Amino acid sequence: MKQKPGEQRAAPEPVLDRGRTTRRRIMEAAARLCVERPGRELSVAEIARAAGVFPNQITYYFGSKDSLLVHAAFLALLHDTRRIERMGAGAPDAEAFRRRIARGVLSLSSLPPVARALAAGISRAELAPVVDTHVHLLFRQSERYLRRLLESRGWILDRSLELEVKTFWSAALGAALLSRAGVQGTGADVDLAGTLTVRDGS
Repeated sequence: MKQKPGEQRAAPEPVLDRGRTTRRRIMEAAARLCVERPGRELSVAEIARAAGVFPNQITYYFGSKDSLLVHAAFLALLHDTRRIERMGAGAPDAEAFRRRIARGVLSLSSLPPVARALAAGISRAELAPVVDTHVHLLFRQSERYLRRLLESRGWILDRSLELEVKTFWSAALGAALLSRAGVQGTGADVDLAGTLTVRDGS
């Protein structure tokens, strides 16, 4: 379209920003598909179609489909934890907080894709650093959340904040891995609330 006299043309989006936007869109689409279609093998073509990109853009931005699925699974989990954090923040006391957090996490629809991502990190060395980065991001986010809650509610821990978070998520993710391995009743049988030492201040 010909530019009219005196009309200013919109500045094009910087290439770097476009790349970040595209990468994020691919991750969001893959995360949504992982949760909507648990246990199903997703193809590069359907992920690309859902994201509105070309299939070769997935390998360009992520290297492989498996790498993308690791990113996507943890993105879905981080989204889900925001909802769990709101549930915990509304608990009237520390005991209710422990129950709500444990029950909420074990019911997350993003846990099965994350278990798959963890299994991929175990079996494929090139994916291990990707898993490690996301697990530590999950830990840091949880630590910030719990620190704010402890300070605002006057609750205390029987151990360090870092150990509290690592113990809790190790149990939750371990239960997800066992479930993926075919161990029946894992989620219901895990006393996830018992891994938390959060209690009302004396």
